[in-house]
Amino acid sequence: MFDSLTDKLSSVFKKLRGHGKLSEQNITEALKEVRLALLEADVNFKVVKDFIERIHTRAVGQEVLGSLTPAQQVVKIVHEELISLMGGSGTGLNLSFKPPIPIMLVGLQGSGKTTTAGKLGKFLKEKGRKPYLVPADVRRPAAIEQLKKLGEQLGIPVFNPDPKESPLKICQKAIKWADEEGGDVVLIDTAGRLHIDEGLMGELEEIRKEIIPREILLVADAMTGQDAVNVAKKFNDVLDIHGVILTKLDGDARGGAALSIKAVTGKPIKFIGVGEKLDALELFYPDRMASRILGMGDVLSLIEKAQETIDEKKAEELQKKLLKDTFTLEDFREQLQQIKKMGSIEQILSMIPGMGRLKLPKDLQGSERDLVRVEAIINSMTKEERRRPEILNGSRRLRIARGSGTTVQDVNQLLKQYLQTKKMLRQFKRGGMRGLAKGLFS
Repeated sequence: MFDSLTDKLSSVFKKLRGHGKLSEQNITEALKEVRLALLEADVNFKVVKDFIERIHTRAVGQEVLGSLTPAQQVVKIVHEELISLMGGSGTGLNLSFKPPIPIMLVGLQGSGKTTTAGKLGKFLKEKGRKPYLVPADVRRPAAIEQLKKLGEQLGIPVFNPDPKESPLKICQKAIKWADEEGGDVVLIDTAGRLHIDEGLMGELEEIRKEIIPREILLVADAMTGQDAVNVAKKFNDVLDIHGVILTKLDGDARGGAALSIKAVTGKPIKFIGVGEKLDALELFYPDRMASRILGMGDVLSLIEKAQETIDEKKAEELQKKLLKDTFTLEDFREQLQQIKKMGSIEQILSMIPGMGRLKLPKDLQGSERDLVRVEAIINSMTKEERRRPEILNGSRRLRIARGSGTTVQDVNQLLKQYLQTKKMLRQFKRGGMRGLAKGLFS
């Protein structure tokens, strides 16, 4: 996400650093490029205008021109203004209410409301809540079945509505049902349309007035850019939404919607969808997103992902093996599984300062499909072969390839990756991060 904008801003700041001492003209020229980069990223025109004016006011004053490191000060100002533009701080959900707490998801058809309801349910369940899902979209029968399947997959109860009843009646019955069953959060998946119309808004407004949801969350598709911002404004004008869930942000290289919504609507982005999997929903933190846009990484999110996915006991065992240099293919498989849970290698690198635009060697670029193939190959080995890969001769490799539905070349490639990983870990053990870098590129 934001790849194009990040590259352009990095280029602007690189030029600024080349000047050493800055003049007002240097700053003005740089801000013209920043302005163009933001407009190309599909950020709202008025938002860009106000944003550049605020930076210019701060940058041409004593704050920058009198600084010993003027270029760094400009980056600092842009960073702070980006954070402010996106809302200042993460807000999350307001769940301080007597359960069951109604949360209403609204939006256009195709924005990902139903899937997002499931993702949000999973998120709340992992936080110790008891969410209940409510399919209130009687106009699209497939939406009811889709939510039921998601609920079954996630182990979250789903209300079984009568499609002949009105959405309001369904919501009222569902809240009563959740209360009787001991649920504390009710996630209502409302009907969408291909475009905003009076019928849609009237239906949603009726539900809002009668059930008084604690949160009304607009689900908007980031890839539609300024259309998502316009939709957010119209929904907010009618329903007074509490926040936005921006979906498909991982597929949006521009990022205009994420940078415009708060300024245009006054309402924060609360969550972002960063993939198709049901765990690919993250709380939105403006400060972390600003850092990623400017190529500073997002170490806090990386640490949180690691804490969520890495088993501490297994990590201690791995550490002992590394110290003894007994890292086997079984350990390699476990590490690949942990990486797969955290996301792609590119996603992980994007969170490390200075690593976001690093081009990986081709043999280290692995998609999820590659990781599945690797697991299949290792699973086709005997325990002895996993522990002592040096015994893998030609006939054994052929047997493993046939057993895993792969080729001997795939098996050879895996062994090469394993040996390279083992070499890297040995380098890290000896020389820390400098040794790791040497292992990566030597």
